[in-house]
Amino acid sequence: MIEQSHLKIMLALHEKGTLTQAADSLYLTQSALSHQIRYLEQKLNVKLWQRCGRRLRLTVAGELLLKSAQQVLPTLQQTEQALKAMGAGQLGVLRIGVECFPCHEWLTQVVAKFLLAAPNIDIDIIRQFQFSGLEGLLNHRIDLLITPDIEQHQGLDHIALFDYEQVLVVADTHPLAVYDQVQAGQLCSEVLLTFPVEKQRLDIFREFLLPEKVQPRAHKQIESLAIILQMVELGRGVSVLPEWLAESYMAEYKVKKVRIGRQGIKSTLYACIKKPDSSVPYIAQFISMAQGHGAI
Repeated sequence: MIEQSHLKIMLALHEKGTLTQAADSLYLTQSALSHQIRYLEQKLNVKLWQRCGRRLRLTVAGELLLKSAQQVLPTLQQTEQALKAMGAGQLGVLRIGVECFPCHEWLTQVVAKFLLAAPNIDIDIIRQFQFSGLEGLLNHRIDLLITPDIEQHQGLDHIALFDYEQVLVVADTHPLAVYDQVQAGQLCSEVLLTFPVEKQRLDIFREFLLPEKVQPRAHKQIESLAIILQMVELGRGVSVLPEWLAESYMAEYKVKKVRIGRQGIKSTLYACIKKPDSSVPYIAQFISMAQGHGAI
């Protein structure tokens, strides 16, 4: 019933003091302004103002409506400005879901670069899902998913960020450390350390071990990269990591990388978004920076 135009009238009456000046400030004729005030009073069944000579004085009801106008109008103005800025890609929150456990260091660098370039955009990083990444996108819980997997859906776009190769990481004293490449059968006596990802989504199983009907002696899932590397260094297992990530830690840990199979295991990291969001400027800006940054 009470519209924004009514609140603007009350504010103008209070600030200008006369009907003529209030009408001028609102680009209305005096008769049009009087008509709108009478209409509102009839709708509310209460008197909002009264004349005191040439000036206007708000009634108690008018003062109450004025107080609401003073609170609501600035909020609406700020909201309108914020929405326009969001439409122009100058303001917003980018919620990023991550299904790539080894990508933390890479993502940290991309986020730092993005925050400098887009100071009005906030970023939320979600790593522990109570939902799948696909569900998170479709239910608007996240805006962008970093993932090595493609799940076909007509409402989603997958944009390739960069390609990489996965390698076997072993202690530099491990018997496999002398090989340039490892075959599936050589892992049947090993403890394989991986991040906590379903086995069917791990390329080392899906593309290398299972086609050869090979299982490692044991499979342990560990969230911490540091603990995985410590266990590998101590000969308590072997692991599979992106080559760029393995190389960045070879000076810190006594480990070596070995190619997996003759051709290696090649992977691609993707940014997955909802199709309509491809036109959101700050999402497009983040993806462009991620592609330009590549792997560490």
